[in-house]
Amino acid sequence: MNATAPGTGPVRSGRAEPPYRIGLARRTWWALADWVYAAVWQARSLGPTTADDYRTGDGQPVVVIPGVYETWHFMRPLMDALHDRGHPVHVVAVLRHNLRPVPASAADVLAYLEEHDLRGVLVVAHSKGGLIGKYAMTQLDHDGRIDRMVAVSTPFGGSVYANLAPVPHLRAFRAADPVIAALARERDANARITSVYGVFDTLIPGGSALAGATNVRVPVGGHFRILADAQARDAVLAAAAPR
Repeated sequence: MNATAPGTGPVRSGRAEPPYRIGLARRTWWALADWVYAAVWQARSLGPTTADDYRTGDGQPVVVIPGVYETWHFMRPLMDALHDRGHPVHVVAVLRHNLRPVPASAADVLAYLEEHDLRGVLVVAHSKGGLIGKYAMTQLDHDGRIDRMVAVSTPFGGSVYANLAPVPHLRAFRAADPVIAALARERDANARITSVYGVFDTLIPGGSALAGATNVRVPVGGHFRILADAQARDAVLAAAAPR
């Protein structure tokens, strides 16, 4: 499959697409816009919307898992779209800002599924949330409660920036980290994963393509603002459609 030029539409593939050539000016602009977006959503986390507002619906249950330093509010653009399509959307509030190790957070996700007896679950995750979701799918979900996952901007192969990180919960995104390396070897679950990512990621320069998964690259730059991008939203909704 040939890559499209930025701005012409998503590229859907079972493998990684060749990188775009993106100029420094555009990358700089995207990076600035990305951090502004993140700051805005940190502020919106203080708003009146509650997780209970999203738990109604007759569709496939969805559980959202945000990224590191993010509350579930970062996922609200996708939550709104999924809830509008009839999905009850669940939040694992105990994750808070998602600073704990992937295995511990994945255990919290499974505990939530068991507590609420959720089955046939679609996980919709951002960044670190995709690692948590895959860990839950491959290591903890012995009852088969998770049907599949849509992961947005997840560092399945780690990030080179993690080698320079000043704190352990960011250094955990190194490609050589034992958890990430072990997840990379777990390939059977990849067929149940859709990885959605942009043409340029502020924090994951290597991209988020996952071998054996459905990879959807959308013409947007940034790690955070992709959550509100219309084409990324449509890709998530397409992956969430009944099968």
